[in-house]
Amino acid sequence: MKKTVVKIASILAPKKVANYAYDKLTRPQVHKLRDNEVEVLDTAQKSVFPYKGFDIQSYHWPGPGENILLIHGWEGQAGNFADLILKLQAAQFNIFAFDGPSHGFSSRGKTSLFEFTELVGHFIRNYKVKKLVSHSFGGVATTYSLFANQDLNIERYVLLTTPDRFSERIDDVAKQTGITNKVKQRLIHRLNTETGFDANDLNVHDFVKKVNVEKALIIHDKNDSVIPISQSLNVHKHWEASEFESIEGTGHFRILRTEFVLEKVLGFL
Repeated sequence: MKKTVVKIASILAPKKVANYAYDKLTRPQVHKLRDNEVEVLDTAQKSVFPYKGFDIQSYHWPGPGENILLIHGWEGQAGNFADLILKLQAAQFNIFAFDGPSHGFSSRGKTSLFEFTELVGHFIRNYKVKKLVSHSFGGVATTYSLFANQDLNIERYVLLTTPDRFSERIDDVAKQTGITNKVKQRLIHRLNTETGFDANDLNVHDFVKKVNVEKALIIHDKNDSVIPISQSLNVHKHWEASEFESIEGTGHFRILRTEFVLEKVLGFL
């Protein structure tokens, strides 16, 4: 739906347009994997398990070393970590990953931050994970999961970019769709009603103050056009256990397959 059409419809039929924006927010698109990403996934031990009405695809690359969990971003999937997985395998890590609800090879349906978040907690607890790597929105889901589950203790956690305020995700959808501010408020009201949370209270910089993480490293490209570096910097500012490294030349997605970044991640872990 073109933005100009959406703006007109926002005035004539605000409820319908709010529903359209809600679908954009809760039904992620699935993007095609690169050939090497598919190849790495095919080397994993795969299993599917039921979770809150979804069939979740999970992956395991066994290794004799420490357990590590990889958490992809919104509209991402486990295969996006292919280059890092090869590095972790060479370092003998015992690697776990999954496709979130309505992501990757998991089943489709309406989903939200909270289902994603609870799934992260499930993996950390069930597989006794002490080391984590997240990308983008995966940082929101993971930090909230650690905040909500104070019994979870993490030794090392790498965040390859992270949003800060969940409300900024709503702002992004508003810009992408072209909805008016009035319709955006309808959207926020619906989200708050259905989840029982105020979107304005869902901030990573608040979560990290109360998570049990010994050391964290946030890496963010200065020219990231998807998530401004200011968001990661604000998270770092409020997180005593974190280190911060700004980089250049990777953008938001290529950061996952850039050699010098992967070496930094491995060294920190």
